[in-house]
Order: sequence, then structure tokens, then C-alpha cells
Amino acid sequence: MIEVVAALIWDGDRFLICQRPEHKARGLLWEYVGGKVEPGETKQGALIRECREELGVIVSVGDVFMDVVHEYPDITVHLTLYHASIAEVTIRLLEHNAIAWITPAEIPDYAFCPADKEINERIAIEL
Repeated sequence: MIEVVAALIWDGDRFLICQRPEHKARGLLWEYVGGKVEPGETKQGALIRECREELGVIVSVGDVFMDVVHEYPDITVHLTLYHASIAEVTIRLLEHNAIAWITPAEIPDYAFCPADKEINERIAIEL
């Protein structure tokens, strides 16, 4: 099982999503910024590193929003989604194809990675 972390970053009533690069697994699907936890890293440390590498931003990591386990055909991931805020606000596309700030009502308009299904359902209900 692969440990993966991601950030739920809000700006008012909208939150940040990122579109995966076309050449990667699950290409062009939408997801939350984040990635794999490397050996020796804490989950929070991995999230800070991933946000810096993928968007060029520094984040402040808050509490866990939720975590899910999802089995893809090629890997099984344990995804932990943290509340986070951007301390440095200039976002750059260093890894993703695109970014979007969406409201919970707009979730159905985007094709998300399957691991995010439960997360999106909770966001739509609770927030």
C-alpha cells in the first residue's frame, strides 16, 4: 500500500483542484495537490514538499479532513487529505496540466480520480 497525502485548500467558498498531466497514470483526471510520502518523511512534511514541487507554494498543514483507501488496478493507495492553507500565494504549474478553484456544487463538472470519490461526497454534504 502506498501512503499518499493531499491538501484541501480553500479560498472563500472555493477549493483548489489540479488536473493530472496527460502522460501520467490517470492522466487528465482532477485531484487534490499532493503525492507520495517518501521513506523517512512525516505525512505533513511530504505534503509541504509536494505542494512546493508541484505548485511552487508553501503551505501550512492543518488537521486531517479524512482518509480513504482505494485500490486501483496497478496500486493501492492510503490517501490522507489535510486541511491546508497557502502561505505563499503565487501558484505555478510545475507538474499539473491545469488548476481550478471550484465550489462543492461544481464537483460533478469535473472528472476526478476514483480515490477522491468518497472525499468529494463528504465535501458536497458537509461543506
